[in-house]
This record gives sequence, structure tokens and C-alpha cells, in this order.
Amino acid sequence: MNQETAALPHTTRHFTVLLSPTPRGARLARLLATERFRSWGLPLDPARHIVAELAANAATHGRAPGRDFRLALHATAETLRIEVTDTHPERLPIPRPASPDAESGRGLLLVEALAHRWGVTESKNRFPDKTVWAELDLTPPEPDSPCPGAAGAFPQGT
Repeated sequence: MNQETAALPHTTRHFTVLLSPTPRGARLARLLATERFRSWGLPLDPARHIVAELAANAATHGRAPGRDFRLALHATAETLRIEVTDTHPERLPIPRPASPDAESGRGLLLVEALAHRWGVTESKNRFPDKTVWAELDLTPPEPDSPCPGAAGAFPQGT
């Protein structure tokens, strides 16, 4: 059994933090998530790239005055779920190709390529918000089955 998955045999781990919807808050989300992945014994890539993209989107497109965004991480032996909740439910993320000379606009395409699954959940709470989530499978694929998305999400040769 791979050492990275052995760290979470039958445990569910959670981490949640509220951060300011600023570039600094997005950077802090990536740094905190990277440390949490490391402490849980999980592979860092591509999970930290997904956190960086979702947090940057929340800070750039989902900000509302006086409202923070939330980063939540949930890990089991089989799956890592990354959730970023922001306060603009009317701005639903849609991956679309950016123009070749654009300096931004490829984040969701990257999330789509790296994650095994991803989506958006709109809140029905009193306060409007939406959660963009992505999941990575932490167990290696069967040798004969193709693994969609997240190629390289699990370290090879360990």
C-alpha cells in the first residue's frame, strides 16, 4: 500500500477556514491547504493547484463587501474534496476557452483537467452563496482501467 494513503486508513479529516476575498486571502488558502495536505500525508499536486484556482476565483469574481470566502478540505482514504464557498451565487463558474493572448480565464479549465470530478452547489440558506468543489481520488486506478482527469494525482513508483 502506498505510504500517502496509509496515513488515512479509516479516518475522515476536515479543515475549514474563512479568508478575506483578496489576493492575499487566496494565497493564504493555498499555503494553508498545502500545509494541511502535508500534515495529512497526502500528495501535494494537483490538489494545491486546484485550491489556488478556486480561491483566486472566489477572491476575484465572488467577493462581496464584508463577506469572506470559505475553504473546506475533507479527506478520507479514498477521496480528497476541496470546497470554496463565496458570496456571489449569481456568478456561476463556466469553463470556457480564453483567447490566446488573454492573461487569465483558464482557471476552471485547469480544475476540470486536474480533478476527477468537480461542480457547483448553490446554497439555499438565508445568506446567498455558492460552493465550487473538486474531488481527487486518492487510491491508484486499477492497472487495466483508464483514469479520467487528474493524471499524475497519485505519485508513481512509491
